[in-house]
Amino acid sequence: MYIRVGVEDLSQLKFGVGQSVRRSEDPTLVRGEGSYTDDVGIEGQLFGVFVRSSHAHGIIRRLDTSAAAAMPGVARVFTARDLEGRGHGDFRCIVNFPNRDGSPMRSTPRQAFATDRVRFVGDLVALVVAATAVEARDAAEAIEIEIDPLPVVVSVEEALAPGAPELYDTAPGNWVLDYHYGDAAKVAEAFAAAAHVTKLEMSVSRVVVNAMEPRSALAIHDAATGRFTIHVESQGVRGMRGDLAHLMGVPAHQIRVLTGQVGGSFGMKALGYGEYVSILRAAEALGRPVKWTDTRSESFVSDHQGRDMAFEAELALDAEGHFLATRFTGRGNVGAYLSPFAVLMPTIQIVKNSVGMYRTPLMEVQSLCVLTNTVPVGAYRGAGRPEGNYFMERVIDVAAAELGLDGAELRRRNFVAPDEMPWRTPAATVYDSGDFPGLLAKALETADWEGYPARLEESRRAGRLRGRGIGCFLEMTAAPSNEMGGIHFEADGSVTMLTGTLDFGQGHATTFAQVVNRELGIPPDRIRLKQGDSDLLVAGAFTGGSKSILSSGTAFVEASAKVVDKGRAIASHLLEAAVADIEFRAGRFAIAGTDRSIGLLELAAALRTGIDLPPDAPRTLDVDHVMKSVPPSYPNGCHIAEVEIDPETGVVRVVRYVTVNDFGVLVNPLIVEGQLHGGIVQGIGQALFEEACFDESGQLLTGSFMDYAMPRADDAPSFVFIDRGVPATTNVLGVKGCGEAGCAGALPSVMGAVADALAPFGVRHVDMPASPQKIWRIIKAAKARPA
Repeated sequence: MYIRVGVEDLSQLKFGVGQSVRRSEDPTLVRGEGSYTDDVGIEGQLFGVFVRSSHAHGIIRRLDTSAAAAMPGVARVFTARDLEGRGHGDFRCIVNFPNRDGSPMRSTPRQAFATDRVRFVGDLVALVVAATAVEARDAAEAIEIEIDPLPVVVSVEEALAPGAPELYDTAPGNWVLDYHYGDAAKVAEAFAAAAHVTKLEMSVSRVVVNAMEPRSALAIHDAATGRFTIHVESQGVRGMRGDLAHLMGVPAHQIRVLTGQVGGSFGMKALGYGEYVSILRAAEALGRPVKWTDTRSESFVSDHQGRDMAFEAELALDAEGHFLATRFTGRGNVGAYLSPFAVLMPTIQIVKNSVGMYRTPLMEVQSLCVLTNTVPVGAYRGAGRPEGNYFMERVIDVAAAELGLDGAELRRRNFVAPDEMPWRTPAATVYDSGDFPGLLAKALETADWEGYPARLEESRRAGRLRGRGIGCFLEMTAAPSNEMGGIHFEADGSVTMLTGTLDFGQGHATTFAQVVNRELGIPPDRIRLKQGDSDLLVAGAFTGGSKSILSSGTAFVEASAKVVDKGRAIASHLLEAAVADIEFRAGRFAIAGTDRSIGLLELAAALRTGIDLPPDAPRTLDVDHVMKSVPPSYPNGCHIAEVEIDPETGVVRVVRYVTVNDFGVLVNPLIVEGQLHGGIVQGIGQALFEEACFDESGQLLTGSFMDYAMPRADDAPSFVFIDRGVPATTNVLGVKGCGEAGCAGALPSVMGAVADALAPFGVRHVDMPASPQKIWRIIKAAKARPA
């Protein structure tokens, strides 16, 4: 009989699932004692610096590296020619959908270096390897490149215009995917029969990821075995290993990936880049380790960027304000080539996440994924989930205004009720649990919705505009599969957890230890986590899509059960009782109904010292379990924001913020709240400040922190966080994921509040970012209109 640890184990009162335990990782990090990729060094290593295209589009006519190769300290200069004939795989999009007509999605063939043509500012052209980074950079500046410029397209409209220059022969017309989902005929019938139809055009601005730690890598090649080792930031070493094996054209076992601490990623560091392929080949060719670290200015054009799509949202309603159908028609700018997740965001993620909490019977999504001469777009915190929620929430706000209804009331009329669960949506998703009306009610109460008129009047007396916005969100997490849950009992008495997800800020070491503590009763200070060595893992992919606690958490629960099964078999011999009579509780194996027992860690110590066991008994408590699959989860919540606007300057400030959430069971409420705060601030940043802007020649105008506005601490209000979780029924922990939810609720609530504040000027909608200049111009234009 397997009995979970009970609360009689006092560690559960302090460290168990549901407790706000401080992150064990933090003392090391705040003391500056973390080990990041750029901190790793190997004796005899060389340094690499990349040469990138300064043109957004053009033909490479001449690439002369002779002067650079002759400069002091230079070991070699590598170009596309040096990588030819090595069997490298193309950089590819790992998400693939058929076009509307059934034809296959188009491709954008690309290798590590540009060969005859560059397609965006930042495209890799060459690698200089030298004894020092300074020597490498000096030599890089000596490389002579002649590029014949070609016409440039930086916007979707330019790319799709008749006669526009085409980026690839494989993608005529500059589009790679014409996506369609839904029954167009039935949706059209619903719209024709509707008592009211609301249409709203919206855009979601492009953002620069700007992780705290720029990308870096250190490549090593063992000539004796032919094996590569690379120290590199990642979101999971096995996922990175698999991608690098494809890009290098070698078997996966020939590559070892090592990742230490990671200073943020948000999707951008998940998989391989051309820099990694080229320094691996440089290390092989030179017989010495080669290290590269990106500069901040380079990262603005070398890292995948996020978001960048525009949609027309249409909502059909009956005479009572019930939703009949939605139709989303849009375009996504994927940049100059397909990143690993390029087409995911404007397509299926809009389908799965625009449905939201609502009882909408029909939906249609049609989108075109378009190539431009800009930095490639990849997954960025939420990867289409915030966008889908944003489009739905904003069109609901406008529909409510058109119908003369309060936005909260229109939402209430259309929520899926708790007693209707499980609920099958038109997006082919099934919600297993939740209380959407309860979330909204609690959020309205906490935000003092009824008291808003008094605050509005107070702002008016102070000469400021005020607005409020609701952001109800529901998102589908990624579906976990084949995740490792390893539990090893070490010689020093500690216990090691191994799993394929990877912590780049989420607090895995603490959260997973709480799960194992609940299951096995092992004190958290005896548990450590290993995620960053691909050689130690037998399965796993990477952290992403808010699935880590579902995948690794479930894997550790299942692995713990196997540890207990092994322990009962061993304890039965030591305690001289039948296996069926051995109970496990509070970290101890005991004979039922007696006081004879042995602790799990005592048992592990006894095994290490050597004990007499029959041939059929396990020799170790170690487990390397692979969790096969669990369904995705559906985190949801309601955010309510209030903003004030200074009409003289256009400056917008978020002054009140309430968030009520259903993340199922909270393993660590403190960490969850921290994750939510981070996501909300990223959402506020995009809503009010952030935008990657290119000029007509494809140059990034916002290429540094002097030009690209990031949110700061004083741009965020104090957040009110309330947990109103309903446990998920589809996984053993009852969890729903939380890592990307802050963005999903922040975008609609903040932008809705901005539009509400400007409503007296006849404003229906404002596209992000609501920068001071944009808001000032809107107010000025409204005041200039005749009364």
